[in-house]
Amino acid sequence: MEDESNNEEFFENGGQVKIPINDKRRFNEQGEKLREDEQPAQPVKSAREIELENKLKAETERREAAEAKLIGVQAKFDEAKIGLERETAEMRSRLQKSLEDRSREAQYNFLTTLLPVLDNLNLAIAASEKDPSLEHLRDGVIGTARSFEKSLMSVGVETVPGVGSKFDPELHEAVDMKPVEPEQDGVITAEYSKGYRMGDRLLRPARVQVGKAIAMTAGE
Repeated sequence: MEDESNNEEFFENGGQVKIPINDKRRFNEQGEKLREDEQPAQPVKSAREIELENKLKAETERREAAEAKLIGVQAKFDEAKIGLERETAEMRSRLQKSLEDRSREAQYNFLTTLLPVLDNLNLAIAASEKDPSLEHLRDGVIGTARSFEKSLMSVGVETVPGVGSKFDPELHEAVDMKPVEPEQDGVITAEYSKGYRMGDRLLRPARVQVGKAIAMTAGE
């Protein structure tokens, strides 16, 4: 016999139709609580449902573990980045200080080599006050010039080749020309001011006079 409490009746097209309903209420129609044996049975999960739930749970746990690991890796990366930036800033500061110290040391050494030049100038001035002889003054000036050149040589400065050398537009500046024999064509015949270079860098070109071969006339 069919339990009428689990069925609903309604009429369709003049006929009576009964639809079974799974009643999961914990109380009967009178409002009385059902006993355990009277309560509707809970649906039983299939093996497929249990398998899918377990897979979903495992996948969720793996995802949460991966997210936690990613957060840890990001934290370590940020920490390493901050440390690297700090070390880079410290290294840059040390390098700049080292370069500044080297620059000051080079300036100090160069100025030290110039002090004897100043001493020679002062001696020449003092000597000219006691002895008006131009010859003695000339000797003092020559000595001062030689001392200054020596100071320049001590820091790597070299003079550009002058009289007797071949004209080089990279090293010399031609001020004028002088007629010369063909074998002296392009040879420096006079130097108006010395040129100087330091290593591969030209400090200033030498201002010179260059020999120009005389053109031969017809019949000579």
